[in-house]
Amino acid sequence: MLLMDFMNEHTTAAGKAVMRGEENMIWWAIIVANLLWGFVLSYVLVKSNVSSAGGGASTGAVLSLLISAGINCFNYAMMDMSDYTGMAVDVAVSTVVGAVVGAVVGWYLGMGKKAA
Repeated sequence: MLLMDFMNEHTTAAGKAVMRGEENMIWWAIIVANLLWGFVLSYVLVKSNVSSAGGGASTGAVLSLLISAGINCFNYAMMDMSDYTGMAVDVAVSTVVGAVVGAVVGWYLGMGKKAA
Protein backbone atom coordinates (compact mmCIF):
# COMPACT_ATOMS: atom_id res chain seq x y z
CA MET A 1 0.00 0.00 0.00
CA LEU A 2 2.92 2.35 0.66
CA LEU A 3 4.06 2.13 -2.96
CA MET A 4 0.62 2.00 -4.57
CA ASP A 5 0.95 5.30 -6.45
CA PHE A 6 4.48 4.50 -7.63
CA MET A 7 3.51 1.03 -8.82
CA ASN A 8 0.44 2.42 -10.61
CA GLU A 9 2.75 4.75 -12.57
CA HIS A 10 4.76 1.72 -13.72
CA THR A 11 1.81 -0.53 -14.55
CA THR A 12 0.71 -0.71 -18.17
CA ALA A 13 -2.86 0.01 -19.28
CA ALA A 14 -3.34 -3.74 -19.83
CA GLY A 15 -2.13 -4.43 -16.29
CA LYS A 16 -4.48 -1.82 -14.85
CA ALA A 17 -7.38 -3.33 -16.81
CA VAL A 18 -7.04 -6.67 -15.01
CA MET A 19 -6.36 -5.31 -11.50
CA ARG A 20 -9.20 -5.32 -8.99
CA GLY A 21 -10.02 -2.07 -7.28
CA GLU A 22 -9.38 -1.90 -3.54
CA GLU A 23 -13.10 -2.28 -2.86
CA ASN A 24 -13.19 -5.51 -4.93
CA MET A 25 -10.07 -7.21 -3.57
CA ILE A 26 -10.54 -10.69 -2.19
CA TRP A 27 -9.02 -10.24 1.25
CA TRP A 28 -9.17 -13.86 2.37
CA ALA A 29 -7.00 -14.79 -0.65
CA ILE A 30 -4.47 -12.07 0.23
CA ILE A 31 -4.30 -13.37 3.80
CA VAL A 32 -3.92 -17.00 2.68
CA ALA A 33 -1.21 -16.03 0.17
CA ASN A 34 0.78 -14.20 2.84
CA LEU A 35 0.42 -17.07 5.31
CA LEU A 36 1.56 -19.58 2.69
CA TRP A 37 4.61 -17.44 1.86
CA GLY A 38 5.36 -17.22 5.58
CA PHE A 39 5.14 -21.01 5.87
CA VAL A 40 7.52 -21.46 2.91
CA LEU A 41 10.03 -19.07 4.44
CA SER A 42 9.71 -20.70 7.87
CA TYR A 43 10.13 -24.16 6.37
CA VAL A 44 13.32 -23.18 4.55
CA LEU A 45 14.73 -21.51 7.68
CA VAL A 46 14.00 -24.54 9.85
CA LYS A 47 15.55 -26.90 7.28
CA SER A 48 18.58 -24.58 7.06
CA ASN A 49 19.04 -24.68 10.86
CA VAL A 50 18.82 -20.90 11.09
CA SER A 51 18.80 -19.79 14.72
CA SER A 52 19.43 -16.04 14.65
CA ALA A 53 17.83 -12.88 13.33
CA GLY A 54 20.86 -12.24 11.10
CA GLY A 55 20.81 -15.70 9.60
CA GLY A 56 17.08 -15.47 9.04
CA ALA A 57 17.38 -12.04 7.44
CA SER A 58 20.07 -13.08 4.98
CA THR A 59 18.37 -16.36 4.06
CA GLY A 60 14.97 -14.67 3.78
CA ALA A 61 16.42 -11.90 1.61
CA VAL A 62 18.15 -14.30 -0.79
CA LEU A 63 15.13 -16.59 -1.06
CA SER A 64 12.77 -13.66 -1.63
CA LEU A 65 15.14 -12.06 -4.15
CA LEU A 66 15.44 -15.21 -6.23
CA ILE A 67 11.75 -16.11 -6.16
CA SER A 68 10.46 -12.58 -6.80
CA ALA A 69 12.99 -12.01 -9.61
CA GLY A 70 11.92 -15.27 -11.23
CA ILE A 71 8.23 -14.48 -10.94
CA ASN A 72 8.73 -10.94 -12.24
CA CYS A 73 10.73 -12.21 -15.23
CA PHE A 74 8.03 -14.76 -16.06
CA ASN A 75 5.34 -12.09 -15.74
CA TYR A 76 7.30 -9.63 -17.90
CA ALA A 77 7.89 -12.29 -20.56
CA MET A 78 4.28 -13.48 -20.73
CA MET A 79 2.13 -10.51 -19.68
CA ASP A 80 1.98 -6.83 -20.51
CA MET A 81 1.62 -5.64 -16.92
CA SER A 82 4.59 -3.47 -15.90
CA ASP A 83 7.85 -1.91 -17.01
CA TYR A 84 11.43 -2.61 -15.90
CA THR A 85 11.27 -0.04 -13.11
CA GLY A 86 8.14 -1.62 -11.65
CA MET A 87 9.79 -5.03 -11.82
CA ALA A 88 12.96 -3.82 -10.13
CA VAL A 89 11.06 -2.09 -7.33
CA ASP A 90 8.88 -5.16 -6.78
CA VAL A 91 11.98 -7.36 -6.49
CA ALA A 92 13.67 -4.89 -4.12
CA VAL A 93 10.62 -4.54 -1.89
CA SER A 94 10.05 -8.31 -1.84
CA THR A 95 13.69 -8.78 -0.83
CA VAL A 96 13.36 -6.32 2.05
CA VAL A 97 10.10 -7.90 3.25
CA GLY A 98 11.71 -11.36 3.02
CA ALA A 99 14.65 -10.13 5.09
CA VAL A 100 12.38 -8.67 7.78
CA VAL A 101 10.17 -11.76 7.98
CA GLY A 102 13.25 -13.99 7.92
CA ALA A 103 14.81 -12.00 10.77
CA VAL A 104 11.69 -12.42 12.90
CA VAL A 105 11.46 -16.16 12.18
CA GLY A 106 15.21 -16.63 12.74
CA TRP A 107 15.00 -14.75 16.03
CA TYR A 108 12.07 -16.93 17.12
CA LEU A 109 13.87 -20.14 16.13
CA GLY A 110 16.94 -18.99 18.08
CA MET A 111 14.86 -18.52 21.23
CA GLY A 112 14.07 -22.24 21.31
CA LYS A 113 17.72 -23.24 20.90
CA LYS A 114 18.87 -21.07 23.83
CA ALA A 115 16.35 -22.71 26.17
CA ALA A 116 17.44 -26.22 25.19
